[in-house]
Amino acid sequence: MKAAIMQPYFLPYIGYFQLINAVDKYILYDDVQFIKGGWINRNNMLLNRKKFMFNLLMLGATPNKLINEISVQSNQNKLLKTIEISYKKAPYFGVVFPIINEILNYGNLNLARYLGNSIIEICSYLKIETEIIYSSTIQKNNSLKAQDKVINICKSLQVTTYINAIGGQELYNKDVFNEDAISLLFLKSNLSSYPQFNNEFIPWLSIIDIMMFNSVAEIRLMLNNYTLI
Repeated sequence: MKAAIMQPYFLPYIGYFQLINAVDKYILYDDVQFIKGGWINRNNMLLNRKKFMFNLLMLGATPNKLINEISVQSNQNKLLKTIEISYKKAPYFGVVFPIINEILNYGNLNLARYLGNSIIEICSYLKIETEIIYSSTIQKNNSLKAQDKVINICKSLQVTTYINAIGGQELYNKDVFNEDAISLLFLKSNLSSYPQFNNEFIPWLSIIDIMMFNSVAEIRLMLNNYTLI
């Protein structure tokens, strides 16, 4: 069985969903510390034909808290309006914007569950059938750290192949995983350009951008455009 473990990110880029699509079980790492300045609560979109960073408004966010101990502000209307202005002329706006509206108005304001719901909703739209699990629901040794904790989670779920984003090459060692009969692979995302209005293509934006400019069939082809190392 293949699995991946990542913190829940806010409307992340295509590589995040490529990783979900590549495995049988995807674990949202919600009981680890919040990382300020990371991708948990922000991403990039297209605004006035330029890359623009948007943020999810939160309450009491601090690195001293776990992701699932933080709340989201109930009113995200400003962000929703920005997305509407940015993409209202995009070819798939009429289909995608109601999904984003529903995501941003989700009733459970726990940060982990709010982000988890957004990921689940987008997976549903993209026809990704991977099982998504919150790490806080898994029996594991919480005294372990980093690589050792990931291996412990994998063993708990009887994972035989663990796939991580390419950035994990500096964090995880294939030989150590092999000692526990777990194959370790890294996913290197590839991305072909697609029309973004009439401007020069800006890659690696939020999945919102891809959804606004591409059909589900086209995005599903993108989901398989990666290399396993």
